[in-house]
Amino acid sequence: MADEADDLTASVDSPATAWPEIVRRVRARTPARLLAGRAGAAYRTQTQLELRKAHAAARDAVRAELDMERDFGAAFIQKWKLFEVSTKATNKDEYLLRPDLGRSFSEGSRAELVRRCSPGGHDLQIAIGDGLSVAAVSKQVPPLLELLDENIRPKGWRAGPPFVIRHCRVGILNEIGTLLAPRVVILLIGERPGLATAESLSAYMAYQPHRDHTDANRNLISNIHARGVSANDAALRIIGLAEKMMTNGTSGYQLREELPSLAGNREARSLEISSDT
Repeated sequence: MADEADDLTASVDSPATAWPEIVRRVRARTPARLLAGRAGAAYRTQTQLELRKAHAAARDAVRAELDMERDFGAAFIQKWKLFEVSTKATNKDEYLLRPDLGRSFSEGSRAELVRRCSPGGHDLQIAIGDGLSVAAVSKQVPPLLELLDENIRPKGWRAGPPFVIRHCRVGILNEIGTLLAPRVVILLIGERPGLATAESLSAYMAYQPHRDHTDANRNLISNIHARGVSANDAALRIIGLAEKMMTNGTSGYQLREELPSLAGNREARSLEISSDT
């Protein structure tokens, strides 16, 4: 038995292992470290180094401060006429230790938003929050914003000018709704990074959010990154949800998302082993 176990371990550890097709396809679709192999009772050296690198990237993503010029570039800022506002959290440490401060705008930012965004005149308002990963915002927002704009224009929806929120928490949706009164608010925000990726973005959405709203009144599309939900698929889902919110006059648990026929879904369905998996 011991010899058989050793042979199996050697086979699993070998990079040249001829995996069954289904295993190769599953491994290709997830950043999870499946069947990574071992050295004795421990991970192999390469796996250990990859884990340490991923942990360092996650810590950097959380601690990094947003810099619009560096993270988006001057051309992107100019094209979208992006401007920055901030919450009541005055620095990163305060933001991390006091989540409540990240749910309310500073007084100066409230005045700036009212001045620039014409309260009450828009169907959609897109906001970009740094959240817990500036790396995710820098990587995912530029292509996603372009795709959203391409899908919004044919609908004839009035969209408010997008803006960037420093030290942002999801609950800021309520203040955006109270201040600007759009029909639908879309918050693109960096997710808490993990060991799989530090570049995952979330899109939180709400219909006419106000101060009494909780997570139950919001819809979420998460895992927007290269090996998760693609920017194109995320844009289609966001637009589909926004349309459904406007039609039904609600959001959150009362609204069921109907996924369009996305390429990723078709590929995922092809991995099904049987009709009831």
